[in-house]
Amino acid sequence: MLMHPAYQAETHRHRRDGQEPMNADLRGRITRWRQAAADRRAANAAANLDRQPPFPGRWVSAVSLIGGPALIMTGTLLRSPFYYFVPYQLAAYTRHPALITAAYTCFAAGFVLLWPAVMTLAQRIAATSPLWGLWGGCLVIVGLFTRTFQFGTDHLAFHLTDSLGLQTMLNGIDDYYLAWRDTIWHPFRAISGPAFFGWVVLAIGAYRSGALGLGRSVALGLMSALALGTLKGTEPQSFIAVGGLCVAFIPLGISLLRSGPPPTRRAMFWIVVLILVHILMTAYGPRG
Repeated sequence: MLMHPAYQAETHRHRRDGQEPMNADLRGRITRWRQAAADRRAANAAANLDRQPPFPGRWVSAVSLIGGPALIMTGTLLRSPFYYFVPYQLAAYTRHPALITAAYTCFAAGFVLLWPAVMTLAQRIAATSPLWGLWGGCLVIVGLFTRTFQFGTDHLAFHLTDSLGLQTMLNGIDDYYLAWRDTIWHPFRAISGPAFFGWVVLAIGAYRSGALGLGRSVALGLMSALALGTLKGTEPQSFIAVGGLCVAFIPLGISLLRSGPPPTRRAMFWIVVLILVHILMTAYGPRG
């Protein structure tokens, strides 16, 4: 059935007029959302202006923000050629002990080094959103302890493989996973949740407070995808998770380095002294 040309034109006009208010309303909402996000970032920047981390200080915080993610990414890359599942990780160690040891050590050292970075971001969040900074920082730091505990089991498993053999350790790790699954309560089993969900809370707090923009906040939240457990190697999502951490933390560390004067000669002297003492204690200290 054919419609009159005038009726068709009137129908087209009504449709067009209906779409234009909808499009205008959507554009207006997006504009208001962007402006609100910009206002939050400006308020957070003003609250943190000339406000250096009271503890552990600007330099330790900056080194942590840059070095922690870099070490974790290094460990992720070093063990990426090997399948992530437990038997393949132990088999890779028997063939490439130095490489796998370096990979797991970098990975664990990065998480140990990460606590000042998390504390620094939590302090920046708390300047405008105290509760988000408190809960996000505490949950993530608790999760860091959980990952450090897991590295202890990795370290022991690798060294026992040297003395007991691969097949014995494969059976032993299977028994360990069964025992861990059947454990009714253990502190590091109970706090496994923060190792995943703490990053989401911290990321939401970073965005709501204006400490980080939307993109870097989402990148930070991707750390919740990183696997947790004994002898868990590099999975496909590991690069996404650790890459997001690098995107969120490293620029913040660089900005901290640029926000103040270089360390004094006295500070550099004591840094060198502490490094030398550490080297001497490592080389000649008691063993066993």
